[in-house]
Amino acid sequence: MTLSRRLLVLAAAVLLLAGLAITLVLRGASRADQPKAGGPEVGAGRVTLTQQDTLAFLNVGGGPHRGALVSVPAQAPEGGRAASELTCQRFHAAAGTGVCLRSTPGALAQDNRALIVDAELRTRRGFPLAGTPSRARVSPSGRFAAWTVFVSGESYGSAFFSTRTAIVDTRTWELVPSLEEFAILMDGKEYRAADVNFWGVTFSKDDDTFYATLATAGQTHLVKGSISRRTVTTLAQNVECPSLSPDETRIAYKKRVQRGASLWREHVMDLATLREHPLAEKRSVDDQAAWLDDRTLAYALPTEGVVDSTDLWTVPADGNGTPRLLTPSASSPARLG
Repeated sequence: MTLSRRLLVLAAAVLLLAGLAITLVLRGASRADQPKAGGPEVGAGRVTLTQQDTLAFLNVGGGPHRGALVSVPAQAPEGGRAASELTCQRFHAAAGTGVCLRSTPGALAQDNRALIVDAELRTRRGFPLAGTPSRARVSPSGRFAAWTVFVSGESYGSAFFSTRTAIVDTRTWELVPSLEEFAILMDGKEYRAADVNFWGVTFSKDDDTFYATLATAGQTHLVKGSISRRTVTTLAQNVECPSLSPDETRIAYKKRVQRGASLWREHVMDLATLREHPLAEKRSVDDQAAWLDDRTLAYALPTEGVVDSTDLWTVPADGNGTPRLLTPSASSPARLG
């Protein structure tokens, strides 16, 4: 066989393989766009962030409303979903303000942005993100919003990853681009290190205090921070993705239960005593749980047998009871009103 003939055969093989790959991708995308049989009904509707007794979350089921912010009555979370035109990878809202972390495919790279939206889901301001969306929170007053992105790596279980966490004041639009700018007090002493990472902000009602995870030297710490003083102080170890209870007396969080592995158990800690107790959910939860009220937590778990899908579950915060399915094909819950 001549050289030119070999090159023609090689080119034909490459084109054939490329066509096969494109076909498989399109088939996969087509399947992802199909609504799950027997799943909740989802239809276009009006979603606002001031609706009373409402649960808002992202619809991660197949169909034309995949990724859309949807709402349901809080007392009927399994019912039909009203879908907005806002699509996000992560979302949170409080007091009529929302933060939507969006990742859009681009010609050369993903276009990652944080959108601050008003009660009618109109964009007030957008901020470019340095990496892949991970966590999002709005303060109880709606004044502050925070987000965490992965700058590299795929998950908290990766051998190497870096996070960047920002906080923005939605009144003045003053942006703290990275919590790594804040002074760190560890065991009463100023602490500095090149490997510092922050993630998972949760806010107090005073529009100054927040809690977050600090990772350094192979350990994770719960920190209490002050926006005005630009400081954080360590409180406890092995705490990730904290979530402050509505009465501000407890922190829900995921605790690593197997060193070197991506296995976590949901716990609740009393902030006055720093005593903790595990919750009834024994599956590994890789999420920042949300308080539906002072007694109940909601969190996402992968949908069994379905790729790129999660379901929302709830569990009592006191460690009793049993986990129960809140609503399927959903993520990023926020109790409105």
